[in-house]
Order: sequence, then C-alpha cells, then structure tokens
Amino acid sequence: MQSAELFAGCGGLALGMSYAGFKHLHMAEFDGDAVATVLHNKAKGVEHVRDWPMELLDVREIDWKKLGALDLVSGGPPCQPFGIGGKKRGQYDDRDMWPEAIRAVREAMPRLFLFENVRNIAGPRFRFYLNWIVAHLERPSSEMRANERHDDHRARLIASGTRRDYNVVWQVVNAADFGAAQIRYRVLIFGVRRDLGVMPKSMKPTHSRDRLLWDQYVTGEYWTRHGLEKRKKAILQRDQLRVEQLTREAREPDGLAWVTVRDALHGLGEPNGRSNHVMQPGARVYPGHTGSPLDLPAKALKAGDHGVPGGENMMVRDDGTVRYFTTREAARLVGLPDDYEFPRSWTESMRQLGNAVPAPLATAAGKWLMKQVGASGGVLAPKARVA
Repeated sequence: MQSAELFAGCGGLALGMSYAGFKHLHMAEFDGDAVATVLHNKAKGVEHVRDWPMELLDVREIDWKKLGALDLVSGGPPCQPFGIGGKKRGQYDDRDMWPEAIRAVREAMPRLFLFENVRNIAGPRFRFYLNWIVAHLERPSSEMRANERHDDHRARLIASGTRRDYNVVWQVVNAADFGAAQIRYRVLIFGVRRDLGVMPKSMKPTHSRDRLLWDQYVTGEYWTRHGLEKRKKAILQRDQLRVEQLTREAREPDGLAWVTVRDALHGLGEPNGRSNHVMQPGARVYPGHTGSPLDLPAKALKAGDHGVPGGENMMVRDDGTVRYFTTREAARLVGLPDDYEFPRSWTESMRQLGNAVPAPLATAAGKWLMKQVGASGGVLAPKARVA
C-alpha cells in the first residue's frame, strides 16, 4: 500500500503507518529540526525509517498531480491554531494547513486518507471549521470561491447534489485506548474513496482502564508481573468504586489493559547518560502540574511554545518524588523503538515528541483502514475521479 505522509514531524504517525503495512513514497516536513531527527535515524538504518524518502519541504510547494497513484495520504496538519493554549486563531492562523491537506486529496485522489488533530478542533469554538473540513474532504473537487465564507461553502457543498468523492468519518479517540502509554486525545478523520463502495466505521478501543483496574486490584497480576506487592492504597475514589463493582460482577473485562508508564519503561533502568537516557534537572510540582503516576498511562506529553512547560513531562516515582522524563523514556511513551535517537537538545527533542502521534495509535488506525477496504497490501486500484 503506497502512501504519502504530510507534516511528518519526527515520525510518530509515519512509523505507525509503516508498522500497519504502508510504504511511504513521499514524505514532507517543514521543520528542519524534525527532519534532522528523521534523517539521523534513516542514516542509522532504523527499521522502516531507513527506507523513508524524507524531505525538508513545504507542502504548499508539492504538485500532487505529478506524484502518480497513491493508496493513502496521511498526516497531522499543525495543531497550534486549534490548541487549548496559544491565540486560537484557527483558520485565520498562517499555520493552518488544512486547505493544503484538502488540496493533496483533491489532486492525488488517493484511495484512502487519514488526518489527525487536537481534540479542541471538535470543541464549540472550532466545530464549524471541522464540519467544513469534513464536507470539503467529501467533495474536494468543489473549491471555495473568492471571498466565500467557510459556512457558506459548506452549505453550498451539501446543497449542490454533487455525489461525494469520499465517504468520511471522524471521531475523538484516546491513544491509551489503542495501546499507547499516554492519555492523549486526538481527532482522527478517515476517508475512503467512494468507488471502493465502503462506508467507514469508527474504530473500537482495544485497551481499557477497566481491564487495567482488574489486573491491578482484582487479580493483582499487574503487580506480580512487575515484582511488586499488591497495592491497595493510592487509588482514586472513583476507581475504588469501579473495582468494587468489577469484583462483584466477577467478569473479566474484554480486551487488553491500558499500558502504564511502568509498563512502557520496563527494563530501561534509571538514566545512565547514554542513548538519550540523560537526567534533566529542575523538575518540580506546582498547581495543575503534578506529573504522571507510574501505574497509569502518562499524561499527554506537551511540546510547549517556548520550550517544555516547567511542571509537565515528568514522572512521579514510587517514593513520591518527581523527575523529568528523559528523551529515551518519552520516546517509549510515544511508542518509538530504543534505537530511534534524537540528536538535538532535550528541550527540542521533547518538543518534537510532544507533537508526535503515538505510534500504537497510528498503527491501529492504519490497520483499521486496511481492514475497512479488505486490503492485503499492494496498489489495488488506480486513482480515479468519482463523478
């Protein structure tokens, strides 16, 4: 399955899609530091990455009509215009690249597409814009007119009677529900070209907090696996009530347990100064920034507009003290392999990791897309425009 990856960053989404079976024929990223990270790992020969055609490239410079047939276009347009922090200028922010993502679909007409962004784009402030994105992705060939507002364009698309080029579905997901060691909420937008005859369905979680609570506080298997005594304290009241309910029902929850920080970092050991596993001083707790407990998925890694936020991106150790995650630990929380290195500073590396899509979520999304169209690999159909 041949693909193009936009806004590739340090490679979280791209790696997950590679794990799912997609082969990237084109990759573009505008940030030089992120490109340097990918090229460093490409030169090292990291599996999958060694074959990536990564380029320092502005997506606005790509002529998609010249790239040939693609099975998939994927990527995460910059989320800063829609994030909780910042100025929240949305579609008026110069960094808004959703029009370019839609142009890529219009010109390349891939069989499939997958785009992701922050959960806030589905909130009240930007929901109208998400609705426009979805409507335009359904009919990417119907472009906006000069001075046309997004709401007016969406209304015209819906009222036009033109058959959709793509069947599109979007959903809010928690990366922890798909095997990532982070509680990280994202909006995923999936598209399947209409001539494939598939109406995509929403992804179903494979991991759950209930199963984690079962393993921790009903059977105790979690603690045994980590060589620790079963713990009965330091549990939230809501979780205690849920554990009591699970115990009464005596029915093991379906699926897999959430992956915790302790799970993700198992076998790594304390920082040793090698391979990005370097202690970073200065971690401290303050209101609203209390770090990630070891026995839950980590709180979402944060990129920070001006370096890493002071009270974020840190763990709470068993003795109650805190320290920052090393770059190596953060990479594990993103689902990157231990031979995936970050050649830049800790602050710059954490910025890249804070922007990265967790690879387990990307893998799950890529495999789900393949399952939707019954794909087993290879280019199954040439690009074609639906009337």
